[in-house]
Amino acid sequence: IALKSELGGLFETLVVALMMPPISYDASQLHKSMFGYGSNNKPCIVQPNVSLHRMKVKYSLRYCGGKLEKDITGDTSGNFQKLLIMLLQRSNDEGVDDNRIEKDAKELIAAGKGKVGTDEDKFINILGNRSHEHLRLVFDTYKKVSGNDIEDSIEGATTGNLENLMLAVVKCAKSVPAYFAESLYRSMRRAGTDDQTLMRIMVSRGETDMLDIRAYFKKMYGASLYTTIQVQWASLSSIHSGTIG
Repeated sequence: IALKSELGGLFETLVVALMMPPISYDASQLHKSMFGYGSNNKPCIVQPNVSLHRMKVKYSLRYCGGKLEKDITGDTSGNFQKLLIMLLQRSNDEGVDDNRIEKDAKELIAAGKGKVGTDEDKFINILGNRSHEHLRLVFDTYKKVSGNDIEDSIEGATTGNLENLMLAVVKCAKSVPAYFAESLYRSMRRAGTDDQTLMRIMVSRGETDMLDIRAYFKKMYGASLYTTIQVQWASLSSIHSGTIG
């Protein structure tokens, strides 16, 4: 309350966010996505299970015993809801079932490019029930057998929120830091910065893997994250002050 009385705008939002533990901040962002700013942005659910479990506990404590699964069920529908709930309830994010790697890869091929119409349930069951380590091996096998990346199949077979969630699961399974580096880049690649996404990632990942995210950002885009943010904000300041155009 004291901070809010002295600050305003995006700076107030950022400072208040920085005062919260990252897990509490993630829980608050999920709550806002359902009860404040639209129901389709569920950015925190694709993270590793240890952090996800802690966030579910924090969500319940912060919102008077509210259960995250129940709130999401009341706020979403269809296969988008089904995959979200499976990710929330997944009990394991480690381990590989060697006997299922090739089978999973071939089932994904058959569910997507191998048939007319996509078997979304098959995609959901595999993406929602396998560990990141197992999925990485499945995706490698998928490419060897089909000649294509799994992302290409998802983009060609699904749309909207379900497509975005599936792609997030795939990218996080391959590399969580690389996924967040790409998300940061996308938040700044247009003339209008996606301030909410930029702040959310910088705050929620700041105490966990931000150094890794910065390294991936530089490797993927040829510029440091620090410099990119500086340039983006300088450009926006110039536009708002009327010095450009």
